[in-house]
Amino acid sequence: MLLPGFVDLHTHLREPGREYAEDIETGSAAAALGGYTAVFAMANTNPVADSPVVTDHVWRRGQEVGLVDVHPVGAVTVGLAGAELTEMGMMHAGAAQVRMFSDDGICVHDPLVMRRALEYARGLGVLIAQHAEEPRLTVGAVAHEGPTAARLGLAGWPRAAEESIVARDALLARDAGARVHICHASTAGTVEILKWAKDQGISITAEVTPHHLLLDDSRLQTYDGINRVNPPLREAGDAIALRQALADGVIDCVATDHAPHAEHEKCVEFSAARPGMLGLQTALSVVVQTMVQPGLLNWRDVARVMSENPARIVGLPDQGRPIEVGEPANLTVVDPAATWTVAGTELASRSNNTPYESMTLPAAVTATLLRGKVTARDGKSPV
Repeated sequence: MLLPGFVDLHTHLREPGREYAEDIETGSAAAALGGYTAVFAMANTNPVADSPVVTDHVWRRGQEVGLVDVHPVGAVTVGLAGAELTEMGMMHAGAAQVRMFSDDGICVHDPLVMRRALEYARGLGVLIAQHAEEPRLTVGAVAHEGPTAARLGLAGWPRAAEESIVARDALLARDAGARVHICHASTAGTVEILKWAKDQGISITAEVTPHHLLLDDSRLQTYDGINRVNPPLREAGDAIALRQALADGVIDCVATDHAPHAEHEKCVEFSAARPGMLGLQTALSVVVQTMVQPGLLNWRDVARVMSENPARIVGLPDQGRPIEVGEPANLTVVDPAATWTVAGTELASRSNNTPYESMTLPAAVTATLLRGKVTARDGKSPV
């Protein structure tokens, strides 16, 4: 089966600063093997991607590797500190032509700063992506606030921490006449707010991660740090609501939030583990298991939520295009009948913190092409 190359609006490639966990070369290889032809690398690097010096470096490194188009995401605030807006215009005008800005990993929690960012972005024609988390509600939180966390003695992260920011930013976007994108939607309440906002004509889009579609907080009973992620794995009812929202178009696209961490950062007590999971090589299979096999999406819909919609959201002219003569050959070849068993040590990432270890998943990417060049074939990448 031939699909347009996938576009991931949310990855962490760790370069510069944490190359021991991932770098642009290994992350690009994982992306190509997962069927991706373009990925967006978040700004929480060291140094932070809050200037054209860093964003242009990330862009050029991606072009040197040449397996996927690596689009840097610029920070909204200087140093991700939430106080002073970055020079978004300079990053947008640079070699990387940055088109999305986010402090992901941290919420732009000051409403005035967020409003000014939305107004600035509107003038530039770029997108603000929000990590929706009211930090005053999540101090010390490591797990979804519910019966499981209470039973395990883990500090709870309430749904309201996410939902209150989603509602606030929908209203700020309305008043600013701007667009806003919600990262990693994780609750049924967020779905209802998104539905309301879209019904009001507010320019709001949202993504969901594969792990929030498939997994829930029942996995926390082992206290394995591999299952710690922000936002946390929620209850089964939230996962069901997220799947239906993706099917209905309330949630626009799938984004991996690929977050590599070294073994010493995950093999610790749960509350000390760094939050995040690998996602690039398993995303398609999880979408097939949660959405295609139950009949919520067909393969045409998979192309829409994994390629066409994310490309449209950020305005990528050469991605998510129809498979026609004359169009860019950014393509993914899939064997829908295949199955494979996940082994973290066999993934291309420098880290192996996959939550799907030893799981047998459906469907496999057999080849990926970037502008006609084969970047992955039969589970192997040129890197």
